[in-house]
Amino acid sequence: MMDHTRDRTPIRPPNGAKSRTVLTTGQVAKICSVAPRTVSKWFDTGQLRGYRIPGSKDRRIPVDQLVRFMKEHGMPTDRLDVGAVDVLIVDDDADFTALLSEAIGAGGDYAVSVADSAFEAGVMAQQLQPAVIVVDVSLHDIDARRIVKTLRTNERLGSSKLIATSGLLTEGQCQSLLQEGFSGFLRKPFEVRQIQELIDRLVSNGDDANGQ
Repeated sequence: MMDHTRDRTPIRPPNGAKSRTVLTTGQVAKICSVAPRTVSKWFDTGQLRGYRIPGSKDRRIPVDQLVRFMKEHGMPTDRLDVGAVDVLIVDDDADFTALLSEAIGAGGDYAVSVADSAFEAGVMAQQLQPAVIVVDVSLHDIDARRIVKTLRTNERLGSSKLIATSGLLTEGQCQSLLQEGFSGFLRKPFEVRQIQELIDRLVSNGDDANGQ
């Protein structure tokens, strides 16, 4: 489990991304400017070669196979260097966000940024257009319903996935968040692998996923 103490000093992790040789379906969708389900269809019909992660349904596409596919179908390959997928964490616990940022970004597929208030999160979301936003819904200036409404009415952020975290969520509140438009939730304290798996699933398949 992750133990964290309160510290109001914000953390700003670097957004550099390592070179990747394997992509998720979500990343391929971004490169090809199509929906993730279209990439899944290419994969399932054998047009785009790759493999599934053992023990899960997640698909992975080697970059060389994507290049082959794009050239065969006359797609421009200039978007291959799109960098890492952006993840925005909204939380004012610096120890927690530092640990989470390091864990999520360790694989090189994600560029993690941190905001410690609703205002800062709004500014950064507009700049980054993150694929996933992890937000502590118990922060004093966070209104979960307003976040969902803002994202869904913003053309640039409409596809962003929301993950709620909190140490105060009841089961009923968690289910309510899912109904309101969140894609998943995690109760603090949680294990690093839980949020890694949840983010991977949302980015790879575009599906909503319950947390725990």
